[in-house]
Amino acid sequence: MTKESYEKIFRQIAAIPNGVQGILVIGKLMTVVTALVYFAELFAQLFGKQWRGLAVLILVPGISFVLVSLFRNLYDAKRPYEVYGFTPLIPKETKGKSFPSRHVFSIFVIGSSLCWYQPYAGVLVCLMGCLLAACRVVSGVHFPKDVIGGAIIGILCGCLTGVLL
Repeated sequence: MTKESYEKIFRQIAAIPNGVQGILVIGKLMTVVTALVYFAELFAQLFGKQWRGLAVLILVPGISFVLVSLFRNLYDAKRPYEVYGFTPLIPKETKGKSFPSRHVFSIFVIGSSLCWYQPYAGVLVCLMGCLLAACRVVSGVHFPKDVIGGAIIGILCGCLTGVLL
């Protein structure tokens, strides 16, 4: 996307009453709902004494999150607001570390992992991931490639859950 396309999107969102606030709320809501669904399944595994399932559900997202974070630090891709010099809709001062989007990666690795336990919940979380990805792009904190990469890596890592169960 170009600077002009981000600025056009910003103007369109700003023209909607509470548009900017809506983007912020949607992003936070998707994150909180995902965490609640994830922890609910962790507790279900714990109380059901499904030790292997619990371990896999903790280790796959946890280890892959650390590996993605290390890669982001090494690759250190610039964010749209750094490249184009605008202020993003989501308050952010982070420099670099844009690829892949860790927010989008996280929601997709959790959603894909949950699909092995609770398919409907997993699909719901992945659908919320699509909405979160759109919010991250239209707010100017990520390029489309950042969120697409995060989603693909998250899905692939989540597939490891099925292999390990």
